[in-house]
Amino acid sequence: MIRNYADIKVFTGSAHPKLAEQIAQMLDIKLGNAEVTKFSDGETAVKIDEKVRGTDVFIIQPTSRPVNDHLMEMLIMIDAMKRASAGRITAVIPYYGYARQDRKTRARDPISSKLVADILQTAGADRVLTMDLHCTQIQGFFNIPVDHLVGMPLLAKYYEDKFGDNMEDVIAVSPDLGSVSRVRTFATRLDIPIAIIDKRRQKANESEVMNIIGDIKGKKVILLDDMIDTAGTICNAANALKERGAVAVYACCTHGVLSGPAVDRIQASEIEELVVLDTIAIPDDKKFDKLHEISVAPIFADAIRRIHEDLSVSKLFV
Repeated sequence: MIRNYADIKVFTGSAHPKLAEQIAQMLDIKLGNAEVTKFSDGETAVKIDEKVRGTDVFIIQPTSRPVNDHLMEMLIMIDAMKRASAGRITAVIPYYGYARQDRKTRARDPISSKLVADILQTAGADRVLTMDLHCTQIQGFFNIPVDHLVGMPLLAKYYEDKFGDNMEDVIAVSPDLGSVSRVRTFATRLDIPIAIIDKRRQKANESEVMNIIGDIKGKKVILLDDMIDTAGTICNAANALKERGAVAVYACCTHGVLSGPAVDRIQASEIEELVVLDTIAIPDDKKFDKLHEISVAPIFADAIRRIHEDLSVSKLFV
C-alpha cells in the first residue's frame, strides 16, 4: 500500500490509457484527471483538471506511433505539471522512441535519442522510468535519475509455465550479434543453451541470414529481441531456423512496434507464436492469431510504488 495517497498522482496521455488505468488500479488510486486534445490546426492541447501542487506526479506515455505526437503530449504535460508546482515529475516511458538513433554511424547523422533526453529534461522531468532501452547506454544521456526496468523475467516466466519441465529440447536463439547478452541472460534463467544468428544487413529494415552458430536441429527455438518493428529480421531468422532443422519456432520481444508489413510477414512466417509485452498499445487491426500479450502493469506499478516510497528499484531489474 502507498503510504500517502494524497501525495501521488498518475496521469496518462493518449498513447496507452489502458496500461495507465491498470497501473493506477494496482496502486489503488484513481487515474489523474487530465484531458489531451488537439486544436483545429493540429497543435496539442493539455488540460490538467485537478490540483498537483507538491504532488509526486507520474505521467505514463510510451512514445510509440505516432511518435512525434506522443512525445509532444508528454513534453506539454510535463510543462503543465511543472508550472502547476508539482513536487516531482517522473516521465514513465514504457517504450522510448528514437532509441535506435543512439550514435553516429555515418557522417552528419543526428543522435536523436540524446536530443529526446535533453528535451525531456528541459521540459521539467525530474526522473525517467522506462523499460528495455534499445541501447542501455542511453541512460547516460540523462542528467537525472533513470530507472531502467527489464522485461526478460516476464518473458522467461511465460516460457517456464508454457514448457514446464520439458526444457531439454528448448534452445534460445539471438537473432543477431547485438542481442547475445540479452539472450544469454534469458537462457541462463531458463537453464537452456543458446545459439546465435550471424546476419548481414543489406539496407535498412532488411536482413539476410548468413550463418547459425549452435545446434538447433530437432529443437524448439525461442527467438528473443528487444523490439520487433517491420519483422524482417525475426521472420528471416525463423524461416532459416526451420529450414535447418528446428521443430518449432517461437518469438518474443519487449516492444511490439509491428509497423509496415510486420503482421503479414509474421503470419506468413514459420513463427508459431509471437509473445510481446504491452509497453505499446497494439490497435485491434494489428492483432492476429499468433499474437500473445503480457501485461507490464504489475512491474511498473511496483516501480512507481518504490520510487514514491524511496525504496530500492534495483530489485526489479533482475
